[in-house]
Amino acid sequence: MNKLASAVAGACALVLIPTLASAMTDTECASAFKSADTNADGALSETEGRRYFAAMRVARKPMTGDTLTSAAFMESCKADLFKAAATEAGAPLPGANSFTEAQAKDRAMAAGLGNVSALVKDDKGVWRGTASDGSKSINVAVDFKGNVVAN
Repeated sequence: MNKLASAVAGACALVLIPTLASAMTDTECASAFKSADTNADGALSETEGRRYFAAMRVARKPMTGDTLTSAAFMESCKADLFKAAATEAGAPLPGANSFTEAQAKDRAMAAGLGNVSALVKDDKGVWRGTASDGSKSINVAVDFKGNVVAN
């Protein structure tokens, strides 16, 4: 009986730990907003927060107007909307890709990449192009599942 109880407790811990560990704190979200709000007006324009606007579109979260307020940013941040999704092993995966170029570009930007070039879909259904990661230029691929692979 003790072995069964230990196994159940262990399984519950495995389910709960990732959920608890993944949420950003208020301080982390406030810091991210402050870094993005370059003109310090309390709201992000798309120019200031391209990554965050892209993440909102990827999540199909409606926005009102052309700015992202601090309150809306904090709510979305604490819900882990701005956290890049984990990439599946073996990605980019070949398959029928229904994303438009704009949707693929949003996924790359939501993953934190900038200056995403015009993307071209290859014969395996993978959108490919270049982007910047900080100051360095990299190749980027977005597959039919939305996996973003940068190298």
